Order: sequence, then C-alpha cells, then structure tokens
Amino acid sequence: MFKSRNGKLWLAEIEATSRLGAPIMAGMVSQMLMGLTDTIMVGRLGVTPLAASSFVLTVVHPPTTFAFGLLSAVAVLTSQAFGAKRNSDAGEALRNGLLLATLTGVVFALGAHLALPYLGVFRQDPAVVEAARLYFVLFAWSMVPALIAHAAKQFCEALNEAWIPNGILFGGVLLNVVFNWALIYGNLGLPALGLEGAGWATLLARVCMAAAMLIYLWRSAILAAFRPPAWLGPVQWGNFIEMLRVGWPVGVHHLLEVSAFAFAGIMMGWISAEALASHQIAITCAATTFMFVLGLGMGVCIRVGQAWGAGKPWRIQRTGTIGLAMAALIMSIFGLIFLVAREPLARAFVSDPKVIGITTSLFIVAAVFQLVDGVQVVAISALRGISDVRAPALFAVLAYWLIALPLGYYLAFHTPQGPVGMWIGLAVGLGVAAVCLSWRFYLKSAMLKNG
Repeated sequence: MFKSRNGKLWLAEIEATSRLGAPIMAGMVSQMLMGLTDTIMVGRLGVTPLAASSFVLTVVHPPTTFAFGLLSAVAVLTSQAFGAKRNSDAGEALRNGLLLATLTGVVFALGAHLALPYLGVFRQDPAVVEAARLYFVLFAWSMVPALIAHAAKQFCEALNEAWIPNGILFGGVLLNVVFNWALIYGNLGLPALGLEGAGWATLLARVCMAAAMLIYLWRSAILAAFRPPAWLGPVQWGNFIEMLRVGWPVGVHHLLEVSAFAFAGIMMGWISAEALASHQIAITCAATTFMFVLGLGMGVCIRVGQAWGAGKPWRIQRTGTIGLAMAALIMSIFGLIFLVAREPLARAFVSDPKVIGITTSLFIVAAVFQLVDGVQVVAISALRGISDVRAPALFAVLAYWLIALPLGYYLAFHTPQGPVGMWIGLAVGLGVAAVCLSWRFYLKSAMLKNG
C-alpha cells in the first residue's frame, strides 16, 4: 500500500512538473529561436557578417545572462510568496522586478556605447569588428524591453500561469523573422540593411513583446489578486534588497558560466574566422536544446519554491530528483540527434566547406556534453528554489575558470585538437559542475526533509 501511494506521489509530481515546465520550455526555446533565425538569415550574407554576428552575441552574452540571472529572483520570491499565500509579497516582487529590469537594461545599453571604441581589444579580424559596431548598439538597446518582458514572464510562471506569457514570446520570434526578412534583405519596399537590419528587427520585435506582456499583466483577471495595489508607490527597500540578495549570486553564477563560453568564443576567433563561425553555429544549436532543460529547471525551481513557501520540505527532494531524471532523458535524445545529423545541421547554416567541417566535429563533442549540461542546470534551479545561491557561484569558478578554460586553451593551442580541443575543455567543466551541484542538492534536500 505504501509503495503504491509513494508511486502515485511521484507520478503526480512528474505530471505537475511537466505541466508547469512545458510552456516554460516552449517560451525558452522560442527566445533561442530568435538567435537561431538571426544566425540562419545572417549566414546567407556570407562569412564576415556571420562572424560579426557571432562576435556581438559572444560579447553581450555574459552581461545578458547576468541580467537574466539577477531577475530570476522574481520567480523565486513570487513562488515562495504564492506557496505561503502572501499575495501582497508576490505583487511587490513584480514591482521590484520591473524596476530592476528597467534599470539593468538601461545600464546595459549605456555600457555598450561606452564599450564601442574598445571592441578591437578582442583581437578579432578588423573587418568583423567594423561590421559588428551598429549591430552591437542596436542589440544592446533591445535588452531594455527584453528584460522587462522577462521579469513579467517570471512573475506569471511562478503563479502557474505560463502559457500566455510564453505564447507572447513566441509571437515576438515570429515578428523577428518578418522584420528580418524585410530589413536584412530589403523586402516590402525597404532598403536591404544586412546585419544592421537584423539589429533593428530584434529591437522592434522585443519592444512589441514587452508591450504585449505588460498589457497582459494589466488586464488578466487571473493575476488580479497578485498585482501590486500601487504600481508607482515608494520603493520598499527591504524587499528590493532581498531581491538583490537572491538574484545577485545567481547572476554571478550565470556570468561566470557564460563568460567562460564567451571567452572560449573569443579564443576561437584567434584560431580563424571559420573557427569562430563554426563555434557560433554549434553553440547556437547546443544553446537551443539547452533551453528545453532550462525551461524544465525553471519549473523545478518554482515547484521547489512553492513547496518551501508552503512549509512542505518533503516535496523538495522528490521534485528535484524527478527534474534531474527528466533532464537526463531529454538531453540524451538531443545528444543522439547531434551525433547522427551533425552534417545536415551544419549545412543548414552555411555552405563554406571549411566551416562545415569544423562544425561537424564540434557537434560530436556537443552530443557528449548535452547530458551533463542538462543535469547541472536542473540541479542549480532546484537549489535556487530554496534560496541556496552562493555555493553554486563558487562551483562555477571551479568548473569553468579553473578547469574548463585552462584545459580548453591547452588542447586548442598546444595539441592538434584545435577548435575541438576548446569544446572538450568546456565539456569537462560542465561535467564537474553537474557532479558538484547534484551532490549539493542531495545534501540540502535531505537535510530539509529530515528536519
């Protein structure tokens, strides 16, 4: 009888996690599709525009993911308030989240203007740097509406309302494709702006996306009980500081992780423009599949946060364990796809034979690290649900900066491995992160479960 009841509890948790995680996955994938479609459509312009796009996305990726990590506090605090039935605290998390998103986005954009004269310090091909300048500025300003939309989405998801917000994000992707088609290639009577057109398309699509998200927050009857009573009232600094306390270490962890990947991309540019273009194609595909488990991880984070807020610690370990198993299954399937279809995937992006050859080799490594990448992101998401955010940042220093990058540099520049060696180093770092974070979650959840 006990085993039967326990099995039903696990099945119910799988269903609940899947129901919440599915729309979040869809939204995460749709956001990644914006970068994927940009890469495909810009790739038709040639190697230099594609390398310039890759260079910009590599440079902006660390601060972008830091900002998204900072705003993950919206989901954590809202889910904990929801579990504890403190509706007013959820509304305050939304208000503080929107304020933090706006301030962070403006700082991001102004920082891009200040950094513009120094893009040459990354030692890229001068033609690539010159082609990247305006696209860099336009992409930076698009982060203001992108972060506002992200904060609103986090709030909705933490209240188990995920389909409409993520549907709005998908609509933004479709708009981006249309704007790309018109502005990159000069359709609908508009001038052909090339890479600059891709920048304008991203900015316009994200503005529309943020506007639609705010309208939904304002008009939704389901969210009415959780909206702040005074949108423009004085900031409650205690709550705002708590949001920073939770979000700051998450942002640092994201920054350490993705800056390692970004620096790996910079080093790819030291090898050749073809190696950098290949890196962009392979990392775009790997990041797209990563969005599935990132969405699943957000679902796990919210479920864990709700259990923690409701005072039900026995649910925490069950939710996290199920999430880890689901991530391993999903990413094993994607790894097999990368392995089997590596050459057709490469040819879908570019026709240059040298780029195709390097990309297919990178896909072999990507197929291997899919599993550990999925495990590490769900483990860290589960830890965030209980506001355990500082130790994972230390694990990131170990895994990415003390292991992945030094090993990747050695293999890339001091062995015949070349670009593939860089990716082998990254794969080893991800494996170390997966082991450390999973073990941390097991210890913390067992401690909570046993009182």
